[in-house]
Amino acid sequence: MPPSAFLSWVQETTFAGVPLWSLLIAVLAGVATYLGILLALSLLTSRARAWASQSHSGVARAMVDVLEGTSRFLMLVAALLVGASFLDLPGRWENRLSQLWFVAVALQMGLWGMRAIGIGVRHYLAQHASSGMTQVSASATLMSWGLRTLLWSVVLLAILSNLGVNITAFIASLGVGGIAVALAVQNILGDLFASLSIAVDKPFQVGDFVVVGNVAGTVQMIGLKTTRIRSLQGEEVVMSNTDLLKQTISNYRPMQRRRIVFGFGVPYDTPIEQVEAIPGVVQRLVEAQPQLEFDRAHFKAFGQSALEFEVVYIVKDPGFNLYMDLQQTLNLGLMRELAAMGVKFALPARTVHVAQMPAEPPHPLPVAPLQA
Repeated sequence: MPPSAFLSWVQETTFAGVPLWSLLIAVLAGVATYLGILLALSLLTSRARAWASQSHSGVARAMVDVLEGTSRFLMLVAALLVGASFLDLPGRWENRLSQLWFVAVALQMGLWGMRAIGIGVRHYLAQHASSGMTQVSASATLMSWGLRTLLWSVVLLAILSNLGVNITAFIASLGVGGIAVALAVQNILGDLFASLSIAVDKPFQVGDFVVVGNVAGTVQMIGLKTTRIRSLQGEEVVMSNTDLLKQTISNYRPMQRRRIVFGFGVPYDTPIEQVEAIPGVVQRLVEAQPQLEFDRAHFKAFGQSALEFEVVYIVKDPGFNLYMDLQQTLNLGLMRELAAMGVKFALPARTVHVAQMPAEPPHPLPVAPLQA
């Protein structure tokens, strides 16, 4: 068949009412679009992979994982839509094509979002799994489920809105239902979010010694609803996570040094020279201990029954037992030094002055008048 005759046949032949030449152009455009998307995706992925290998960047690795989540089926749909745009279609089909474009893009965005959520959850687990918190896996699962549900809810609502569905009433009903559910389980949700807050913010971890209110002990377990603390007396104290975070928590694990303030008193009749020498004596006693750092020692005030001194020093190790051993050593040394100086420790005393009232003359007895 001569080329001119073939061209005439292609131009005159129709398929389902569509010219054959238009179908061929649409197919070629679709194939070219698909190959172009594949090439662009391959280039982006290879560049991101090279960046990740050179810089060891977590962002680059995440980008590679997200790009690898591109759906080949949606790429094919996009190529077909590009090809269909070259056809001479009725107006209503053009509107349908634009809606299909939005659906394809929204679904692909949803798939990329799923990949990103999975990467974030895995990173969260890698950071917190070694901390000994038992709620990490459960909180990660819950967080992943909540984010995925939110993502696909937004995608579905966006698709329905693009298709012309009135979603205002649907969103309002979801809001009312969500409020009702939240009110019904507000205590559980409060403890749950408090558990997530502990996992993310980490005010304390398993094994830390904490003081919460009148409870002092070691954290044994951090659960989804409660935290369990082994107190110094030996019993296990179970506290709600919500109530726990409402209180001031003293965590002694990060403490590197311990600042100690203690005081003592000597009698008022102590000579002023000895009173003046006592701070130097205390300083020598503190500096004699290599694990202590002297801060200050002062004649602080005139107390009710003693001349009061205040001493401040730093223990370079946070151990409580070590602090008590060193404080005992200081106390014994101070007793010896003051005894050698002839100074006694003041005892609580109170002087009572009794005023004696002057004696009054006795009142004369009344005398009855004589009867005649």
